[in-house]
Amino acid sequence: MALTTTAAATGTVRETGAGTPEAAALIGDARERIDVLDDRIIGLVQERMAVSAVIQEARITSGGRRVNLSREMEVLSRYRDALGKPGTSLAMTLLELCRGRV
Repeated sequence: MALTTTAAATGTVRETGAGTPEAAALIGDARERIDVLDDRIIGLVQERMAVSAVIQEARITSGGRRVNLSREMEVLSRYRDALGKPGTSLAMTLLELCRGRV
C-alpha cells in the first residue's frame, strides 16, 4: 500500500511540476478550484453573448446599427481600468464573441 501511495504521490508531483508531494497536493486542489472558476466564467460569457444578441436585435429592428462603438469604448476602458493592459485584450475578445450573433 505504501508503495502505491508513494508512486501516486510521485506521479502527482510530476504532473504538477511541484517539488514535493505537499506542494503537488496544494497545486492539485488549486487547479480544481480554477476549473470550477473557468466553468463559471464560460457560463457568464455565454450569458453575456445572449444578452448582447438581445440588445443587437432591438437596435437593428428599431433602425439602429448593430454595434455601438461608444459603448464598446466604455467596455474597453472599464476592463483596462480594472485589469490593466491585458484587460483591454480580454474586453476585445469578449466584444468579438458578442458581435454579430443576430
